[in-house]
Amino acid sequence: MALDEPKETDKEFDIDGFKYIVDQDFYEKVQPVKVDFTYFGFRVSSDMDFGAGAGCTSCGTTGTCS
Repeated sequence: MALDEPKETDKEFDIDGFKYIVDQDFYEKVQPVKVDFTYFGFRVSSDMDFGAGAGCTSCGTTGTCS
């Protein structure tokens, strides 16, 4: 996740007062995407299989990073 301005190729979501911007092509590949706010920060997860070794090294969960 990063702060960014929307581009013509992005898909925008406004959920509970938060605006999420996702590249349309990337979104088509990884949907559904879930963003949760936890005690440790944001957690982004998807059903997409990123393959062996993918994911966040701090949490060690494939396809999920917080």
